[in-house]
Amino acid sequence: MSKSAKLVVNAIGRAVPTEVNGKPAIPYKGVGKHKPDGRKLGPRIASCVDFPEDGNKLVSSLREALIKSGLKDGMTISTHHHFRNGDLIAVQIFDIAKELGLKNLVWFPSASFECHAPLTKYLEDGTIHHIEGSMNGQLGRFTSEGKMKGVGVLRSHGGRYQAVQDGEVEIDIAVIAAPTADFFGNANGVDGPAACGLLGFALADSQYADKVIVVTDNLVTFPCVPWQIQGNYVDYVVKVEQVGIPSKIVSGTTEITKSPDRLLLAEMTARFCEHAGIIRDGFSFQAGAGGTALSIGIYFAEMLRAKGMKARFARGGSNKYLVNMLEEGLVDYILDGQTFDLEGVKSMRENPNHVNTSPFTSYNYHGKGNFASMLDVVILGATEVDVNFNANVVTHSDGLLLHGIGGWQNCLFAKCTILPVPLFRDRIPVIRDEVTTLCGPGELIDVIVTERGIAINPLRTDLIDRVKDSGLPVKTIRQLKAEAEKICGVPAKQKFEKEIVAVVKWVDGTVLDTVYKVSS
Repeated sequence: MSKSAKLVVNAIGRAVPTEVNGKPAIPYKGVGKHKPDGRKLGPRIASCVDFPEDGNKLVSSLREALIKSGLKDGMTISTHHHFRNGDLIAVQIFDIAKELGLKNLVWFPSASFECHAPLTKYLEDGTIHHIEGSMNGQLGRFTSEGKMKGVGVLRSHGGRYQAVQDGEVEIDIAVIAAPTADFFGNANGVDGPAACGLLGFALADSQYADKVIVVTDNLVTFPCVPWQIQGNYVDYVVKVEQVGIPSKIVSGTTEITKSPDRLLLAEMTARFCEHAGIIRDGFSFQAGAGGTALSIGIYFAEMLRAKGMKARFARGGSNKYLVNMLEEGLVDYILDGQTFDLEGVKSMRENPNHVNTSPFTSYNYHGKGNFASMLDVVILGATEVDVNFNANVVTHSDGLLLHGIGGWQNCLFAKCTILPVPLFRDRIPVIRDEVTTLCGPGELIDVIVTERGIAINPLRTDLIDRVKDSGLPVKTIRQLKAEAEKICGVPAKQKFEKEIVAVVKWVDGTVLDTVYKVSS
């Protein structure tokens, strides 16, 4: 597509393209309005004739594996992000591609981090045409400045699985970095010097890619047990010196906040959940790994302990605080999507009630149900919200791409979705007339908690009734917006160029919003 393609207005009022990178795209139709037709993508049929009878798929190097996999111009290469900022493999893939003189590759990561910033040189020289995955930090700035040759595509974790199974993205070569593997390709993330917990974000890649390469620094004798990736999907196995840096696998924020304002947000959120009747014996919850969310989990633990109750399950990202709740018996199960610290890795390895999951089970909207809608409450962050409760998580008000969507969109289907956010950041109000980039429809966002009051979506009359005599500072969202503007002033609307740099997909694969080049 041209970066100035013709746009149509979708069901939520945003102008979006009907073609992205030369492929047709469906504008957002509304929550639950787009239902797919047809069958899932089928990977190519393989034959045991082409594989060694002794099961040994080892090759000498990643370069050899890529060449044997048929790496050529224009291919789509996938990687996963369970190593977070400690990934050592993704950049190597494109170093090799550059050496081979290849062009116009598509990188399809489950997420990117600052460790991937060196890939900007390959976006500049055309080795990589565009990224379909989160564009964080330097990669996000590069994209926002219109320097990427193609258009970036931002999806949720569940949306990524959906796109692969539906054939929207066809992976030519999946490279799965694994902390432990055997020569057949069975692999897991719980063992080895670079243990990262699980490999669920690579599940779709292993199941649907034309060629699958497992790279490990801890090769064990067959069988690798437990196996999170099945060797029957794998073409080649590569042994390297180091696959990931354990100290950088840990999320950047895995300690409870010490900020008085954020502690107040956490306390108000927990009190809201208590007064709304959400915290009860057998309830379920999910919270992120940021300082505020961790503090909310501490409050939940205190409330359960005081009431003599326990949660049935918690969805992770897991961390030491959630692990402590599991070990204390305050929660029966952790259903984990990724581990944010090494205590979480250890717990997954040793505790059978700490269960590894994947985007298929947890988030895939084109499945026969998923875990997200079974959650009683989910607590998420946002960069902006607006007066219609729409929210943004990928850009700030300046329009720069700085974050990925992750599982955020998928979690909005919980029975109660709460966004604890400060009323303003750096003297810029968080509540706007209209979000800069729309990532989540307001009809799915139930409560906004700020340090100066709580706004409940008018659609949730049940929640309004439950907390009306609670003493909580319940206000309208417009009242909160007015308070922020009284303190900070009314922010000027950011101006953008007409050039499209990325699109935001909804969980069903439709186009929810368009991201434009920032004005220089």
